Amino acid sequence: MINDVIVSILLIGGALMSLAAGIGLVRFPDLLSRMHAATKPQVLGLLLFLLALAVETGSWALVPLLVLCWIFQLLTSPVSAHMVGRAGYRTRHLRRDLLTLDELDDVVARAAATDPGRADRAGETRPEAGDGPT
Repeated sequence: MINDVIVSILLIGGALMSLAAGIGLVRFPDLLSRMHAATKPQVLGLLLFLLALAVETGSWALVPLLVLCWIFQLLTSPVSAHMVGRAGYRTRHLRRDLLTLDELDDVVARAAATDPGRADRAGETRPEAGDGPT
C-alpha cells in the first residue's frame, strides 16, 4: 500500500517534469531558453521515473541498471544541449537582446581580428560553391 503511494507520487512528479519540459519547448522565445527547458527538467523527470520503477519492482538486482541509465542521461544531456546551443549561436538563431552576458562574442571578435574570414566561416551552415570536392 505505501509502495503504491510512493510510486504514484514519483510518477506524477516525473510526469510534471516532462510536462514542464514540453511546455518550455513550446513557450520559450529563443533557442537557448528552449534548450535549457528541454534538458534540466527532463533529467530530473527521468530520475523520478527510474526511482518509481526501482520502488515498484523492489529488486536490488535492477538498481545498478537504473543507475546506469540515469548516469548516461546525466552525462549526455548537457553535451547535447551544448552542441545545440553552439550550433544555434553559430547560425545566429538566437535573440541577442535576451542575453545577459555574451562571453562568446569577445572570442568571435578576437578571431575576426586575427583572421577576418574566420568569423564568417563560423556562421556558415553549408559550404559555398566551389568549396570542397566536385
